[in-house]
Amino acid sequence: MVPIKYQGDITIPIAIFSGWIQNLLADYLPEIMTFIIVITLLGTLLAKFAKPAFIEKSPFFKNLFDVPYIWAAARFIGAVFAVITLFQIGPEQIWSENTGGLLLNDLLPILFSVFLFAGLFLPLLLNFGLLEFFGALLTKIMRPVFKLPGRSSIDCVASWLGDGTIGVLLTSKQYEEGYYTKREAAIIGTTFSVVSITFSLVVISQVNLGHMFVPFYLTITAAGFLCAIISPRIWPLSRKPDTYYNGQESELDESIPEGHTSASWGLQQAVAKASTNQSLKAFFQDGAKNILDMWMGVAPIVMALGTLALIIAEYTPVFAYLGMPFIPLLELMQVPEAKAASETLVVGFADMFLPSVIGAGIESEMTRFIVASVSVTQLIYMSEVGGLLLGSKIPVTLWDLIIIFIQRTLITLPVIVLAAHILF
Repeated sequence: MVPIKYQGDITIPIAIFSGWIQNLLADYLPEIMTFIIVITLLGTLLAKFAKPAFIEKSPFFKNLFDVPYIWAAARFIGAVFAVITLFQIGPEQIWSENTGGLLLNDLLPILFSVFLFAGLFLPLLLNFGLLEFFGALLTKIMRPVFKLPGRSSIDCVASWLGDGTIGVLLTSKQYEEGYYTKREAAIIGTTFSVVSITFSLVVISQVNLGHMFVPFYLTITAAGFLCAIISPRIWPLSRKPDTYYNGQESELDESIPEGHTSASWGLQQAVAKASTNQSLKAFFQDGAKNILDMWMGVAPIVMALGTLALIIAEYTPVFAYLGMPFIPLLELMQVPEAKAASETLVVGFADMFLPSVIGAGIESEMTRFIVASVSVTQLIYMSEVGGLLLGSKIPVTLWDLIIIFIQRTLITLPVIVLAAHILF
């Protein structure tokens, strides 16, 4: 996770490894992901109906394959979409390059490689004291400002420097281990899974404003910070219960004993945590389980929900109609080409990159700047983060994500428009 300069960009090693494996297996990744999604469905069907001993007697496989029927249905839909897209059979609306093709050929290969290395190295983040150290160090900031434990700062940094998916996976894992309550996990997953610096540059370049990256990133940082303060204090996030996964008791104690500073206590806790992990075999076993959990738990859901959302966005006027209520608001804020901009504000729920693709044809530079900025600060999009959240153990529903998406749009839009008026 340490930021380094690589080929002129600031990135992290996991992103470099991910890019390397993508280039190495580029021609085979759609087939590999289809295979993983189909195997996941077969495992789920076995767990539901045949109940073989190797699944029933293994807590890991039982948890991986014996999912609620709603998720079993989603895995079935994901497998059907993946096979149709891979072989380009059936309705073109499913497998076109803007729907299923976008997910299977572009997004899922990225998730494959990110999950491979993030899963393998996740124990380094979780088991060797880093979270304990920063938890003690940053509690006095994170708790009053964001209503979160200090260790959640690592989730945010992982997303910011690497990818939002890493932040979601890290949060889900800690939630399952009893370090976050349901409310805290939901807040972190929907508020701190920010788009990486690298992808932010891709977004602003797509609307032909790459030369404005610095003011663009400062704008989305300010808007995102404001949203991170407000969102945890309003429904639905504020109403999430402060209880733990499967009713377990919290393992997290943030108090600093007398005679210690935050730094000294954090260091002592970190060393104690690291000393409990001395088996190389256990490290790789944990990593392998993480990889399978990510590949099989998340990929089918992303394929199913992401494809459905993109089909709606591409072939129906639903998102254009949903954007109409924003037209008076944009006109009130004196945004040029308000109607064109309104269509992009809702389509971001399907995929974060769609607003920039659609908004690239808008003539006004100011409006293109607003479209790009809002798409990044909305955070919730079904083709990746939304699908990941629903596929993870983090306690959020589709309805929660819709409400949070609208809230984030309404909170960040005035900040972004104000910045745009100043810049243009």
